[in-house]
Amino acid sequence: MSDVSHRPGDIRGHPDAPEMSQRYSRMLETRGVAAVEELVILAGIYAAISAWVVHFAAAQPELALSNLITGIALAVLGLCMSMAPERSQDLNVVVLLLGAWLIISAWVVPPTDAGTGAIVSNVITGACVCLFALTAGGLLMSKSKNRRTG
Repeated sequence: MSDVSHRPGDIRGHPDAPEMSQRYSRMLETRGVAAVEELVILAGIYAAISAWVVHFAAAQPELALSNLITGIALAVLGLCMSMAPERSQDLNVVVLLLGAWLIISAWVVPPTDAGTGAIVSNVITGACVCLFALTAGGLLMSKSKNRRTG
């Protein structure tokens, strides 16, 4: 019978130790990306409720609906990307486009006489989403580049 005694803190002899070590290092590589994607989730939630927070839902119902749909989409994408950040490079492009849509939607969605609060809220939220998408994309590219060269 094999030795099954457990020595605390010593798993070097375990047959799955190399695989667990590789998995752990891959998880640590994408740790910062997951944190950025969680910020996308928060920005999406804010975008979804911003019409009621900034009080333009009654005056701009079309913009409120646009923000609600865009915000929910951002929150769902952020959740998907934080669950599997190593596979989220393509979704970063979609998040970037949704952030750009938030920036321009106050001027595009009819009626186009959005108030200052709606414009400022959408521009700041959209700019943050774009920044988060670019940051996550840059982190993913640098991690994949390090993995290929290292």
